[in-house]
Amino acid sequence: MADRNWFRRRAEGQESREDLLERLAFASLVEARRRRRWGNFFKLLGFLYLSVVLVAWWPRDMEVPTMPTGRYTALVDVRGLIAEETDASAERVMTALRAAFEDSHAAGVIVRINSPGGSAVQAGEIYDGIRRLREQHPGKKLYAVITDMGASGGYYIASAADAIYADKASLVGSIGVVMNSFGFVDAMEKIGVERRLFTAGEHKALLDPFTPLDPVEADHIRTMLEEIHAQFIDSVKAGRGDRLKDDPQLFSGLFWSGEQALALGLVDGLGSAGYVAREVIGAEKLVDFTVEKDLIDQFLERFGLVMANLLWSQGAPGALLAR
Repeated sequence: MADRNWFRRRAEGQESREDLLERLAFASLVEARRRRRWGNFFKLLGFLYLSVVLVAWWPRDMEVPTMPTGRYTALVDVRGLIAEETDASAERVMTALRAAFEDSHAAGVIVRINSPGGSAVQAGEIYDGIRRLREQHPGKKLYAVITDMGASGGYYIASAADAIYADKASLVGSIGVVMNSFGFVDAMEKIGVERRLFTAGEHKALLDPFTPLDPVEADHIRTMLEEIHAQFIDSVKAGRGDRLKDDPQLFSGLFWSGEQALALGLVDGLGSAGYVAREVIGAEKLVDFTVEKDLIDQFLERFGLVMANLLWSQGAPGALLAR
């Protein structure tokens, strides 16, 4: 309608500045609508493209798990760093272990460990939880199987088991406690940086890397570490009993191969999870009770991997994959 009026006025030679502005505004509106339609089209096209890529990269073996019938061995993995927000957190591991012990078809339980350690609190909670489950279910044995590594907190957890198995080349032990810190005092002096720190409490700046180490604070930390170390030692002794050899190096923080650990009484035998299920428990079939990430987390993780590979394949600068 606006265009018809404009053409009439144009024919009559009566176009004004207001008419020109109206015409420009109308043309801008039409162009904006056109751009919005094309923008929505390309967004939809991009979404469809990503969906196709995700389907292509999604693992073919992701199916809804079904619980087998008959007699089997329950398996729970403890992988990586033992900490609150990781796959090896006490909450995740204990949720899986409770389900495994309560399952009437599980002839026994295997905790398969591949961990360098982590939080003493999280490891201690799992240790206590295993001991409690063993008391509640005396007819069901729990075995720890160390794969690549069962060190520090990883061994802490293993020591709660009825028996421990490892590979002859596994790394076992490291019964100790460590706390790391750095000091930048000399570096700050060299570059002329002045530290300004305000605290309430004499030792509130404990372990501050920009101030000299206070001998009193250092002694306090050593005392605390020794206390936690003693708790670690007591737990290992309670779990292993007289199977441990009388060797002062056992609790020094050293670690050994699986074969050496067998001689020291740190493990009871050499073998894999399959070996223990078949030869010790007598139920060869393994059923994984490990609590995995939910589908949303798995989707986001898979999506990130797909995008990283796409960037890498396109030669994007600063690609996300470390090599």
